[in-house]
Amino acid sequence: MIQHTMIVSFDGTPPDTELDQYLADIERVMADSGLVQSFAARRHLPVPGEEAIPAMIATVVVQLAVADMDTLAKAFTVPALHDVIAHWQARRPYKVAWANHEVLA
Repeated sequence: MIQHTMIVSFDGTPPDTELDQYLADIERVMADSGLVQSFAARRHLPVPGEEAIPAMIATVVVQLAVADMDTLAKAFTVPALHDVIAHWQARRPYKVAWANHEVLA
């Protein structure tokens, strides 16, 4: 099993309702693809003073699991995913960093 962990950093934190909708949209598209075994998302828990650190700080962390690297590659080509990304980038710009890895013990 492969984990795809994304650190999503919005330019300014969206209201909770919008952030919830963003996450629901991503989860729906991935579930509808039939490629994803699990999906989880959590909001970043800020530490006082972290805004002074020159780093990309997450708004949310998203993790999905797929069977293998071939399945992950297919997930990146799902047309509906690109539609969701374009919609949200136009509405609320964000940056993403990710890591593909085996399950962390």
